Amino acid sequence: MRHIAHLRIGPAAFRIGSHWRAPIAALEDLYRDYPKPEIPDFNVHLFAARPWRRYLRPAVHIGGDFTIPDAAPLPLAQGLLAAEMGMNLQMALAQRRYLLLHASAVERDGKAVLMTGISGAGKSTLAALLMARGWRLMGDEFVLIDPRTGAAHAFPRLISLKNQAIAVAQAAHPQGRFGPLLAGTPKGDIRHLVPDARAIAAMAEPASPSLILFPRFGFDTAERPVLPSEAFVRLTQASTNYVHLAEPGFDALTRLVQSVPARAIDYPDTEVGIALVEALA
Repeated sequence: MRHIAHLRIGPAAFRIGSHWRAPIAALEDLYRDYPKPEIPDFNVHLFAARPWRRYLRPAVHIGGDFTIPDAAPLPLAQGLLAAEMGMNLQMALAQRRYLLLHASAVERDGKAVLMTGISGAGKSTLAALLMARGWRLMGDEFVLIDPRTGAAHAFPRLISLKNQAIAVAQAAHPQGRFGPLLAGTPKGDIRHLVPDARAIAAMAEPASPSLILFPRFGFDTAERPVLPSEAFVRLTQASTNYVHLAEPGFDALTRLVQSVPARAIDYPDTEVGIALVEALA
């Protein structure tokens, strides 16, 4: 690959190579405060399937150590999104040191709140708004649970904000650093928010999970406890490597749901959602 970027997010180091300069330039700008290790754990490739597709209607295919052969390419204007998806793909398919949970997480006083749910549940928006209120952002896409200790490790990549959530986050972070607006993606409009300096500086510091939340946006306010059995099933569905970890994954997830309370919350707007999270935490 002609254009290369090196990047560490939490405990994972990436080498991102691209046929085009633009995605690498965007990464280098938005991740400029992150460590740049020489030896990667994972490789990401952004490539053109045919030589002429570098120039004629350029289409970015996502590859690396692991690939999804039938995945549709993205236009070059969404190259930053392709790079982010490539890093997430390598983590989802290749990470074996930690139990991965598709969740956002914030930390206060050494205790982590994990929030997981289907796309549109609002977990990224809640994480961004809690960061504005002084919580440390630990992650927007993945939470990493150490199978040996049960600690949650941070993976504070760019926060991916979608559609109406973009304006909400911009109002909460008037001095925040935002990436370009990526219009017309498979999930609508996307804009990335760079985690604040505290999140980046403390990304090597683990925290103890203290609360698991299953949020749902757009419903009347409600809150109910989630039994460990239900939480276990939900989190197996939210983990990309639970099956691959086999017995250590089962043991880690069992300890997590038995030792950490879980709640399901419904909220009609972000103000109510933030109040629920802080009250329960």
